[in-house]
Amino acid sequence: MKKSKITLLALAAVLLFSCTAQQKMTSESTPQEQSVKNDGNSIDRFADIEVLKYQVPGWSDLTLKEKEYVYYLSQAGYAGRDIIWDQNYKHNLTIRRALENIYQNYSGNKDTEDWRNFEIYLKRVWFANGIHHHYSNEKMKPTFSKAYFEQLLKASNTKLDAQIADILFNNVDTKKVNLDLSKGLLQGSAVNFYGDGVTSDEAEKFYAQMKSPDAERPLSTGLNSKLVKENGKLTERVWKSGGMYGAAIDQVINWLEKAKSVAENQKQANALALLIQYYKTGDLKKWDDYNTAWVSATDGNIDYINGFIEVYNDPLGHKGSYESVVQIKDFDMSRKMEVVSREAQWFEDHSPLLPQHKKKNVVGVSYKTVNVASEAGDSSPSTPIGINLPNADWIRAEHGSKSVSLGNIIDAYNNAGSSGRLKEFVNDDEELRLAEKYGELSSKLHTALHEVVGHASGQINPGVGTPKETLKSYASTMEEGRADLVGLYFLYDPKLQELGLVDNWKDMGKAAYDNYIRNGLMMQLVRLEPGAEIEESHMRNRQWVSAWVFEKGKKDNVIEKVVRNGKTYFNITDYDKLHDLFGQLLRETQRIKSEGDYNAAKYLVENYGVKVDQAIHKEVLARNAQFKEAPYRGFVNPYITPVKDTSGKVTDYILKYPKTFSEQMLEYAKEYSFLPDNN
Repeated sequence: MKKSKITLLALAAVLLFSCTAQQKMTSESTPQEQSVKNDGNSIDRFADIEVLKYQVPGWSDLTLKEKEYVYYLSQAGYAGRDIIWDQNYKHNLTIRRALENIYQNYSGNKDTEDWRNFEIYLKRVWFANGIHHHYSNEKMKPTFSKAYFEQLLKASNTKLDAQIADILFNNVDTKKVNLDLSKGLLQGSAVNFYGDGVTSDEAEKFYAQMKSPDAERPLSTGLNSKLVKENGKLTERVWKSGGMYGAAIDQVINWLEKAKSVAENQKQANALALLIQYYKTGDLKKWDDYNTAWVSATDGNIDYINGFIEVYNDPLGHKGSYESVVQIKDFDMSRKMEVVSREAQWFEDHSPLLPQHKKKNVVGVSYKTVNVASEAGDSSPSTPIGINLPNADWIRAEHGSKSVSLGNIIDAYNNAGSSGRLKEFVNDDEELRLAEKYGELSSKLHTALHEVVGHASGQINPGVGTPKETLKSYASTMEEGRADLVGLYFLYDPKLQELGLVDNWKDMGKAAYDNYIRNGLMMQLVRLEPGAEIEESHMRNRQWVSAWVFEKGKKDNVIEKVVRNGKTYFNITDYDKLHDLFGQLLRETQRIKSEGDYNAAKYLVENYGVKVDQAIHKEVLARNAQFKEAPYRGFVNPYITPVKDTSGKVTDYILKYPKTFSEQMLEYAKEYSFLPDNN
């Protein structure tokens, strides 16, 4: 999306901005750590994951019709759940159903380490929507033996092709999304967007030859299809009613039709009608028409995203992952944050971009704080914390965009953290003081600036193609880094205090800068295995931003590397100069996007964002080992449950919560399994 996704450790004050990631958000830096608040929202903990439940403030204030609207939109989202599983890997649905059958029908001894390891593996697969880790993209291998798995299959009368069963244990399809050019972007990726034998060069040439009817308003070619070879010729299997994923899409359409009938206003109903037409036809012009209508539908208390949206899971940046979020407006916080969107033109005018790359008229940027009511597909169980859509640059330029911060999700993260890890990695007491006082506020402001100002900022030069065409596999990390830099540049600006958003802009900005550098150069490395390089787009952007300013500031000692008692810290000595460096990098990053400078993007990412200082990494892992909090967190959804009177009429919709993560996953498998194993 431009989507901020938290799949992350409860470690720092900066939000990780995926605005995709791909989640996923994925927000992605965690909100400010606070002391643990045992509010009963944690319902499961396994491997590197904690599963929480989120509350939905304001639910009881909705009218019956508004609740009905949320219910239908949520059901539409869940109906497409199988799609993300199949998109993530061609054998995921087959494997998931086999694992679930074992879990429900095995009657042998369950008081063994092997069985406990099987349960953990199944939960990890559920959480990741497949057999590859939701964040690292690495295949998750079971910690039980193949012989034990074969015993479970037999004892539970579960059928699973031997070759597919072998995949769980062997070295086939080890990476869902590979961004290492030396391994081949498609050849090294297990994601199910391209058929067997389709090469990166063939795919790029196929889409390069597709010309949009209006060159100034290019279609999102390849967004809603799988590219395959039939009789040696490339063709698209379009995701639509009657096409690929049609059985699930028909269910989505059914619920969207119901939602349209109870929409809050005509603009909402018109947008839903276009989304339904898009799903029926697969026509990408309808997708653009829908997004244009959706952006203008800003009135009402309920909003949503639904569709094939983020392209982070496609190493070539064409294919959209299925996802859905349904949200309710948080009226109080939205009023406070609307000031940012009202000032979008001021931020653009005062940015350090080259004059030719600035927008003369920033239009239609709406910002709201919302409370999530349901999430599905690529947004669940690992969830975004901020969303900015649509993704098409020309729609954003002509019609604007919507930005939202998922308030109840951020609150749930805040309530689950502890401060120990933060204290371990700050350089001194002053850095800790600023983090504790301003960390959460700076995170929220960075989210707002990243989503509202960052993604709306700048323009592409006339005649230059879209970033997916020009920057290719670097497009996602460059866009997220660019939006991060916009936020970083203005987080250290008196304008924020002038607008009444902070009481001390310098201290708040210092806290934001401390956290970003600390996270980008050290703390995010806890998510990597020893010896690994960085491949995930959002981790890359945080490192290339941080490493670039660190290197360029060495002459003036802007950021000093401190080693004390065998521990490494990064201490910012000159915040004003760091602010200037962020501005310089923002200017260059926008130039790269505006001019479509692939070689410059490659140089920036490969030289600053990929390689890991292995000595620092080893140290960070050792220092982090003392903390037992889960590195990643995600959520179950509440069940939106109709209440009926004696005549069968629905009189209310209430929220109920699953007792366990397993309960919800099995319920979803029972209610929303609409696709066959092999699509």
